[in-house]
Amino acid sequence: MSDNKFIIISGGIIGLLAALLVRAGNPANMGICMACFFRDIAGGLGLHRADIVQNLRPEIVGFVLGGFVLAKYKGEVKPRTGSNPLLRFLMGAFMAIGALVFLGCPWRMILRLSGGDLTAIAGLIGYLAGIYVGVLFLRQGFTLGRAYYNVNPASGYVIPAVFLGVMVFRLANPEFIFLSEAGPGSQFAPVGLALGAGLLVGGLAQRSRICTAGAFRDMFLIRDNHLLNGVLMIFGVALAANLVLGQFNLGFAEQPVAHNEVIWNFLGMTIVGITAVMLGGCPLRQTILASEGDLDAGLTVVGLIVGAAFAHNFGLAASPEGVGFNGRVATILILAIVLIIGFVNVQQNNRAKG
Repeated sequence: MSDNKFIIISGGIIGLLAALLVRAGNPANMGICMACFFRDIAGGLGLHRADIVQNLRPEIVGFVLGGFVLAKYKGEVKPRTGSNPLLRFLMGAFMAIGALVFLGCPWRMILRLSGGDLTAIAGLIGYLAGIYVGVLFLRQGFTLGRAYYNVNPASGYVIPAVFLGVMVFRLANPEFIFLSEAGPGSQFAPVGLALGAGLLVGGLAQRSRICTAGAFRDMFLIRDNHLLNGVLMIFGVALAANLVLGQFNLGFAEQPVAHNEVIWNFLGMTIVGITAVMLGGCPLRQTILASEGDLDAGLTVVGLIVGAAFAHNFGLAASPEGVGFNGRVATILILAIVLIIGFVNVQQNNRAKG
């Protein structure tokens, strides 16, 4: 099977699974949402105390283990690190905060649109704008450098082992784990179904290299629509499934776990777009890279979890009522910091070359 056919089929399967997970109990338009699921995991581990968004989501565990198993089978687990890990951690945290201002990662943005949520349009435009800015930095020489491979092979098992532990906690449900009794955190598909879907998505994502940021980056940078075909297929199949399952609600008003503050939807996803290009992938892509032994991507994933916890502990995350004062200030500051990082990196790299 050609790579193009495989990514189209993968996108179709992912889109269908996302719609079915909602049907099975996940929050509306949240069959897959990396930011939301990492936020819930942070809450489940007690890193924040927003009691309506606490859950150890099996889907995330499935993404990691599915990617790891397939990468191991293909001989692609290659432990590596050393490419600006601290900066990757910081930008992972920024990515999570930007996503939670919008109330969803790029994957949920697509799924919100497939469910008829027109409030996500501003997020899509912001995401494209952020990716375009990121591409401009790439053209000027932005890079976080190449990771080194001379690390202990056992390091490649760290992230899969951590998330396997999360799954054990979810099944054992010890007293120190928090599970929401109301709100989005209390809405979830059966654990076995969620884990199985996650394993399949993780495997498909590992083999296809599907990435929302990569899809638009490649179109802007080299006019390559390979990854974009998969992303469009996710939207198309999820849209069709939502229509069949009665999960489609077209409009701006009364959309689930969403707000209609256009500027902040735009700016939140602008942050996600820029950081995704700088990091080399969207939140799902970072998760799959971490499952393959990329410890820098692993630190990005830790940054996503910490950033999500920080967003709820300090009132930065939006709610269906909108974005609060703290969230607005944080959005502007983070956008400024990310742009400064880009400019400084470009100048330093160009001086080094000259």
